[in-house]
Amino acid sequence: MVFRFTASDLSLLLGALGVTALAIACFALSVHALVHGRMPGHRLQAAVRFPRLWGVGALLVVVALGLHSAWLLGVAVGIVILGHVVKRAR
Repeated sequence: MVFRFTASDLSLLLGALGVTALAIACFALSVHALVHGRMPGHRLQAAVRFPRLWGVGALLVVVALGLHSAWLLGVAVGIVILGHVVKRAR
């Protein structure tokens, strides 16, 4: 039995691997933001004002992509935006 891959098979495989890598990176960043209360790196730390809220939104993005839910993705993106906009209470 011989398996042959075409160009379309390879592009589908690379697309799936890319989405999986993006989901893993988003999950790792969101867990870091939730646990430590800060973002990794200087640029993300400067851009995100409320990292824990951003982390919750990013986790919801991963869940929404896994469930293929458009409305949950909209809510998640809204929470991520709030993480960029809302100031922390000190």
